[in-house]
Amino acid sequence: MPRRSLAVLAAMTAGLLLPLTPAQAATPGEAAAPNRAASCAGPRVETFGEASMTGAIVGATVHDGKAYVVTRGQKPPVLAEIDLAGRKVVRSVRLPDGPATGEPEGGWATTVSGGKIYVGTYPVPDLYSFDPATGEVAHLASFGKNGGYIWTLATAPDGTVYAGTYPDGRVREYVPATGAVRDFGVLAAGERYVRAVAADDVNVYAGLLDKGKLVAINRATSAVTELAQGTTGIGVVAEHGDRVFATSGATLIDVRKDGTDDRRVPLGGSSFDALTAAADGTLYATSRPDGTVYRYRTGDSAPVKVAEPPSRDDETRRIVLTGDDTLVGFSGSGGMWSLDLGTGQSQFTDLIEAGLPAGAERPQSMLLVPGRAVYVGGHFFMDVRDLRTGEQRRFRVPGEPKDLVRRGNKIYAAIYPSGNIISIDLRTDEVRSLGYLGQGQQRPWDIEYDPVRDKLLVASAPLGAELEGALSIVDPDTGRIDVYKGVIPGQSLMSLSLDARKGVVYLGGDVLGGGGTPPVHTSASVAAFDLRTRTVLWQVDPVAGHRTFQDIKVHGGLLYGVYKRNSGAWIALDPATRTVKYQGALSGYGELTTHRGRVFVSTFFGGGNVYELSDHTTHLATGLGDDWYTNPQLHFEPGSWKAWALSGRHLARIDLDPRCPLLTVTPPQA
Repeated sequence: MPRRSLAVLAAMTAGLLLPLTPAQAATPGEAAAPNRAASCAGPRVETFGEASMTGAIVGATVHDGKAYVVTRGQKPPVLAEIDLAGRKVVRSVRLPDGPATGEPEGGWATTVSGGKIYVGTYPVPDLYSFDPATGEVAHLASFGKNGGYIWTLATAPDGTVYAGTYPDGRVREYVPATGAVRDFGVLAAGERYVRAVAADDVNVYAGLLDKGKLVAINRATSAVTELAQGTTGIGVVAEHGDRVFATSGATLIDVRKDGTDDRRVPLGGSSFDALTAAADGTLYATSRPDGTVYRYRTGDSAPVKVAEPPSRDDETRRIVLTGDDTLVGFSGSGGMWSLDLGTGQSQFTDLIEAGLPAGAERPQSMLLVPGRAVYVGGHFFMDVRDLRTGEQRRFRVPGEPKDLVRRGNKIYAAIYPSGNIISIDLRTDEVRSLGYLGQGQQRPWDIEYDPVRDKLLVASAPLGAELEGALSIVDPDTGRIDVYKGVIPGQSLMSLSLDARKGVVYLGGDVLGGGGTPPVHTSASVAAFDLRTRTVLWQVDPVAGHRTFQDIKVHGGLLYGVYKRNSGAWIALDPATRTVKYQGALSGYGELTTHRGRVFVSTFFGGGNVYELSDHTTHLATGLGDDWYTNPQLHFEPGSWKAWALSGRHLARIDLDPRCPLLTVTPPQA
């Protein structure tokens, strides 16, 4: 990102870091001195402004020479109007909180009907309209409760609006003239995601993510007809003339609207994340993960490359043809591009620079480089707080860094949704790719560094309706990636923990896998994997009926684990006997951290809490907020009880001295 945009972000972000003074060290066993009591009574929380700033977008559409985009992660979401000719944001509005419990944080779904812009939000699945003529925003309907999504919207030729929703896997109809809502019911047993819809005079065409089906719903009779079965989930759908196009993994489905003449076009190692059809039936598409632009016509054996990626390694939210020779695209990282189809030349616009209001988002990950900087992973960007100067900077990364680890002068990040493993140079911020995990492993959840064998270890889950995750062993020098898929049979991996001395990595499973496929087990497993022989030593299900390990951590001869879907249950397992030695309950799930001979965990729910785990549970802090996107984390300063964390969406340093009373934090206002 150009330096001027960094300055803009710096000006918008309150509370720059102040120079830090070294914390006083204390050992766990020392007695509490009188001055220690005074320390417990003094200020124990410092905040340093928003942890991760974003201009990321989800929904996008075009109408009457203007583009309309909806932000991701900000509360409330921003709907911005962009003049396509001038490439500037000319107006922005906020989507108000609706009557349902919860607050909207973005709008994946957008469409145009009758001159109005329609937006479907998450994590409350509400439908809104924006009238460009008056500037009025209206809440129209709710299609579920907090935790749901309106993933997709489409408009039929008569102006009727159709929505695809999660987690009920349904299509709903909204009639703008009357406000009437119709629910087409269950489309496939067990389906949760209608990820894409398109509509014509007769049918609504829906792509089902879990079951991988492309279906047609008759608008008059509600009859459902299966047109095609994909090899994996269907996430993009377009229609033109007598044909429907859909993407299922690395395959383009091209089928007649009656289900005949089903053509399957291989896409190589890529998939398509956006489709649009020209008046002559030519289909234009963008690929993931690289963002290349392609053209396809029915009868082609393969898509034809049109242009290099206008925004490399980005997610494309929508592409729209404006005129006969210009393709306009919208990038999830917060960009807009236009491509001249005649020359192949493209122009990219950073939407923050164009005037899109930036805001604080839910961070994905964090890493402390002691005495140097705090790195916070966001959506396609990394925010860095320099601990020596108090300055902040921001640079782009190719996705969401789900976890970070340090090796020498480099940080390594596991990236969603590509499964890319990248390095970041601490001295220059240079970002380089080591390679992709492959084998469907696009959800890397955990990464650790093995200093004995000088390898990176990655735990991952598949994307879509598969069960088996993988342990990947990555050589940071050569980029070689050895993927051990199904290392826990029938389960994905959420976490790993290394015992470097023994050469064993412990793996925490999840019976639900990528979701959408019925599990074959009822209890999550722990497995021990020998890094020297590359074999599984043993596997055990510590607690019956607990289906997902959120995190595990080996410490002091025990393996601690936190479960995700069982109200924050935790255990301490003896690996020698493979039996549970201690167990207890937390306010929710989160990430384990070891520091100065102790085990800590920071959790979601109940306002955001921190605990110490031993043979019992000790509550250390509450009120940090529930604003992490992935696991709540703690990053302790060496020789100190001060840990870097979040207070609300602000970067914070909190005193977690176990000898002090319960710390109640009041998060700053966003």
